[in-house]
Amino acid sequence: MKYVALAMILGLAMAQDQNYHGRNYQQDDEQHQADSRRPTSTTPIPILHWNKQQEHDGTYKIGYETGNNIIAEESGYIKTIGEGEDRAEAIVQQGTFSYTSPEGQLITIHYTADETGFHAQGDHIPTPPPVSEEIQKGLDLIYAGIRQQEEEEARAAAQKAQQPLSQQVDRRDEYNRKYQ
Repeated sequence: MKYVALAMILGLAMAQDQNYHGRNYQQDDEQHQADSRRPTSTTPIPILHWNKQQEHDGTYKIGYETGNNIIAEESGYIKTIGEGEDRAEAIVQQGTFSYTSPEGQLITIHYTADETGFHAQGDHIPTPPPVSEEIQKGLDLIYAGIRQQEEEEARAAAQKAQQPLSQQVDRRDEYNRKYQ
């Protein structure tokens, strides 16, 4: 009798587990069937114009135009940056591309990418509001204070470097005289 009750409980638990998982699988299958009935568009977009020039020194120019009115031009060259051990080569790229937005607006972006990052310009790119006059004055004061502090530290370091070693004070000697 105990075994019959245990078998019934296990059977009920397994049935509930199958119904639970079955419902998820069924919902997933229904979603997949609905997705597969939707029409998909894979119309190829023709390339109307393509031009690429690559030189041995790393400079290049690329330009293309597509059938859906995307137009792009880019050029680039290799630039040496840094000095000594920090010397490295970086690629500098500049170009422009344009396309028509879904709203029908012509979007044009001019960009430069170099060791300082990617910099884009375009009429559609949002710009921050101008900084108020009061905030700008405060920022100017902060920057002036920072510059003044850096100049004072540089002067102090230059004066210390110009003193003969015999005149430079060893802080350990002062400490030892005070506390011993």
